[in-house]
Amino acid sequence: MNFKDAFELMKKGHKVKLPFWGGYWYWDIEKQTIMMQCRPKDADKGQGDLLDIRETQRVEYTLSNILSDEWIAANPKNCPVLGGVATFSFGDAIKYLKRGLMVTRKGWNGKGMYLFKSPKVGCQMYKQYTGKDINDLQEFIVMKAADDTLVPWLASQTDVLAEDWMIIE
Repeated sequence: MNFKDAFELMKKGHKVKLPFWGGYWYWDIEKQTIMMQCRPKDADKGQGDLLDIRETQRVEYTLSNILSDEWIAANPKNCPVLGGVATFSFGDAIKYLKRGLMVTRKGWNGKGMYLFKSPKVGCQMYKQYTGKDINDLQEFIVMKAADDTLVPWLASQTDVLAEDWMIIE
């Protein structure tokens, strides 16, 4: 849902969040403002884990969240600060990979497996194989496997259709 709809839900007493968030936002009737319930590690320095939106230190990030059309109602199943787990679709996983975040699936068997986007570094090492400088190394998805190796990764149909993707922190 877009922020307008999310704001209407907040005004009715509901908590809302973006799919990958550990916390949520809600409307404080007494203060007449949006309060942001953050995980302690995500809180603005010196502000604590409950923050009035008017006091955010990360204005650009907060505004980009407001512009999102991915708002959902927060509940004990999908919100970590309420006891749940924040999961999302493969499409969202790709979007977060492109932003430089690491993702995993709740349903993967192997311990410690996750994905990340390859960095655009290391082009010089290819000169020894090709005799040329490579200036346009294409990015790809890398998996950190259960045995601590790094391998190129390609999604299976099960991965593409899964709704149990999570951010690695």
